[in-house]
Amino acid sequence: MAMALGLWALLLLPVAAAVYEDQVGKFDWRQQYVGKLKFASLEASQGSKKLIVATEKNVVAALNSRSGEILWRHVDKGTPEGAIDAMLIHGQDAITVSNGGRILRSWETNIGGLNWETSLDTGSFQVASLVGLQDVVKYVAVLKKAAISLHYLSNGHQKWVEHLPESESTQYQLLYSHGTGVIHVLGIVPQSHLNILTFSVEDGEITKQVRVAAPWLKSLDGVCSVVGEAVLVCMDMGTHSLYVCSLETEQEMKQIPLQSLDLEFADGFQPRILATQPSVISASRTQFFLQLSPSHFSLLQYKHGLLSHLRDFQQAALVSFATTGEKTVAAVLTCRSELKSGSSDGLAAGSTLEDSRKQESLTCSNQTYNINLYLVETGQRLLDTTITFNLEQSGAKPQQLYIQVFLKKDDSVGYRALVQTEDHMLMFLQQPGKVVWSREESLAEVVSLEMVDLPLTGAQAELEGEFGKKADGLLGMFLKRLSSQLILLQAWTAHLWKMFYDARKPRSQIKNEINIDNLARDEFNLQKMMVMVTASGKLFGIESSSGTILWKQYLRNVRPGSSFKLMVQRTTAHFPHPPQCTLLVKDKETKMSFLYVFNPIFGKRSQVAPPVLKRPILQTLLLPIMDQDYAKVLLLIDDEYKVTAFPATKNVLRQLEEIAHSIFFYLVDAEQGKLSGFRLKRDLTTEESWEVIIPTEVQRIVTVKGKRSNEHVHSQGRVMGDRSVLYKSLNPNLLAVVTESTDTHHERTFIGIYLIDGVTGRIIHSSVQKKAKGPVHIVHSENWVVYQYWNTKARRNEFTVLELYEGTEQYNATAFSSLDRPILPQVLQQSYIFPSAISAMEATITERGITSRHLLIGLPSGAILSLPKALLDPRRPEIPTEQSREENLIPYSPDVQIHAERFINYNQTISRMRGIYTAPSGLESTCLVVAYGLDIYQTRVYPSKQFDVLKDDYDYVLISSVLFGLVFATMITKRLAQVKLLNRAWR
Repeated sequence: MAMALGLWALLLLPVAAAVYEDQVGKFDWRQQYVGKLKFASLEASQGSKKLIVATEKNVVAALNSRSGEILWRHVDKGTPEGAIDAMLIHGQDAITVSNGGRILRSWETNIGGLNWETSLDTGSFQVASLVGLQDVVKYVAVLKKAAISLHYLSNGHQKWVEHLPESESTQYQLLYSHGTGVIHVLGIVPQSHLNILTFSVEDGEITKQVRVAAPWLKSLDGVCSVVGEAVLVCMDMGTHSLYVCSLETEQEMKQIPLQSLDLEFADGFQPRILATQPSVISASRTQFFLQLSPSHFSLLQYKHGLLSHLRDFQQAALVSFATTGEKTVAAVLTCRSELKSGSSDGLAAGSTLEDSRKQESLTCSNQTYNINLYLVETGQRLLDTTITFNLEQSGAKPQQLYIQVFLKKDDSVGYRALVQTEDHMLMFLQQPGKVVWSREESLAEVVSLEMVDLPLTGAQAELEGEFGKKADGLLGMFLKRLSSQLILLQAWTAHLWKMFYDARKPRSQIKNEINIDNLARDEFNLQKMMVMVTASGKLFGIESSSGTILWKQYLRNVRPGSSFKLMVQRTTAHFPHPPQCTLLVKDKETKMSFLYVFNPIFGKRSQVAPPVLKRPILQTLLLPIMDQDYAKVLLLIDDEYKVTAFPATKNVLRQLEEIAHSIFFYLVDAEQGKLSGFRLKRDLTTEESWEVIIPTEVQRIVTVKGKRSNEHVHSQGRVMGDRSVLYKSLNPNLLAVVTESTDTHHERTFIGIYLIDGVTGRIIHSSVQKKAKGPVHIVHSENWVVYQYWNTKARRNEFTVLELYEGTEQYNATAFSSLDRPILPQVLQQSYIFPSAISAMEATITERGITSRHLLIGLPSGAILSLPKALLDPRRPEIPTEQSREENLIPYSPDVQIHAERFINYNQTISRMRGIYTAPSGLESTCLVVAYGLDIYQTRVYPSKQFDVLKDDYDYVLISSVLFGLVFATMITKRLAQVKLLNRAWR
């Protein structure tokens, strides 16, 4: 009986309705990304339609070369196990090596199907190469630290594997084959000698082993390369020379001083050699690039024992080789204006020279670049092969250059270029400089997100000020109102004309493009500006209803691994003051921070100068007080516990002195397991008020979660079955602290949860989940906390929900103070089984908090589950009673089922979901949702359905007909009644 009642109650719950076919993409959108390129291959034909790429996000994909859209995509694990170490292309097959050289795969590039997959022996991966025999590419060779293996290209089966001699002392790093039936493997004993091994392709036997003295050589990577007929070319910074050695005939290195060619290495720069082998069944080109400095490349040729200098490129940013047919060309990317050598602002302690070389790059003042082609045989520039393009003025520089070369009908060389910039933007260019398409791949790693209301239109702004000021007088206010009504009439007329004009066009020709010029708040505030911050330091302004990127800004002085915190100091509600956002950027290595202040609607840097932060920032507080321009005050606390206010006007400082006694903040030191509470004094100094120590040898702090400052609580309590009220404990200062045991043994692991008052440091509640481990996902809202973990004993995912209540009587119904709470709240707790792991979790939020709350749960499959909070109610009874039925409580069942109709993104899955962001709209029934990871997905959810909006299929014609019929019947009835009264009067 209880189970039957439980099923009936579940059926009565509001669930997400299914999406009709014509509703797909109407209120939602998805953008898919691949991440920063690691390897790329462009087909060498004029009519080619795809680019094969492998990225640092462990993605193998094919892009449409005409539109930039993803044709197919395979996403591997997000851990180092899924990292792609190498990619080779042969015909319609792409060969990838991943997981540190443990997995070898072959992909069919037309449809993205997996041809075969094979596992390799463990070992540190070095390099992979295709191997040809008798003009046919048959094998793929994989070189590891201690072994080399050869696999068939057709099925991946291993032909042979051989261990490398002296592998403990020798670092084998290079592999070379050119169709002669042998494979050359090069290893180095640093500052001693080179080991050159020659293997037979047929049986893997070592046919030749040569030791070449090279006491000046420390590594082969980037310093050495093979050119021509198996000739090894290496550089020596000490003697400013090149050393050459034939792998097949010579046993010693031949020195060639660079001074004989009037070339010289730049001080402090590690030179590179860039060679090319157009086909693995033929020898490498005898020409190669030598990079002498960040902006200086030389095209050299080593042929018949002679080294010659073909051409010098003094102001080159990037170079690349490409081959089509029998022609091999060199592409050189240069700046149109004077180049300035720029480097990173100081190197982190312990960074190597190689790291500094990677960070050094070129700065182009006007951000305009040229790409030119040169014949490698002579160094002569090919006419009519210049591509000129311009990057944004934000200062992003080109980082990678890939060339797609093809022969035209007149046998001339044509080409397209794929350029990747340091802010992870991809640009596909064709002559003479047309941008075919571009992709913003930095959006594959969003780290912070806020939604900002759009500004008012001119007509709406007139309405805001149509009543004017009292000083304007009665006549002035009347004229202002009259003018605003005329503006509204003009806007309404223009809207009607546009509707009439668009109605005469086919639907495909109607353009609803959104740009900054026509950006305005809609009637229900459903359109917002999404301000996104990415890990590369690039900011985006995206219109929420369509996903259109309206502006972007790149911060060049942001290092990899930095953390970001985005805060909205002033919204668009304070017209005519522009909205204002502040971004706090914290460097991971130096712990130093800086502020970037900008307009979130237009993306322009604000004229307001932020304070210079000379100390590392530990905590930030956005206070409810405002300055005279309606900007909220931001407090920054540094490592010396000193407070910096922004803005710091006299008015702000006076307000801070008045309310200093009510400003408290907390700091978390996870390494020492310490939580500290501080209060602000009138002189803007700080004083420690409480401290909680969690022993780090037993457990470590994982997460500290507070409540969202913009959430509203509509109901102060819950009506019980006996008509009494159970009042919620609504403590805005409550912190949920999650800890995890340092002991990883499955019998001794545990998860701890502490509810701590952030003002007094009082521990309101603490509980321990034994035999449990993370990762822990937590949501803290209103009077409840929901967190998810892995139960090691039962081997399942579980939810635990905590709800806090004051009881049937409120202690203080008018105001809340953490300093005046003598009675601890009642804590109700319940656990539930969930059948899946979780990637992200967030609660819905609405403008007034009237709508019932749902939990949005991101699953590893990429689906987003909308789960009613009522299913995770700790008051669900095991045995239903009359009072529980009166209260509509669902009978307790430990299992929480996943129903497909509760997925809010139907088949629009989000790969590697990292977070879910929710924001209220102007409609109380509607919550805006953005899920981000490798993809970005935006939609609307209606937890209590659309109770404040008419449905799309509402029958306006029928209602209008009924109303007109009633009015007409009323008029006729009135006339008949008058005639009847008149006839009666004449009787």
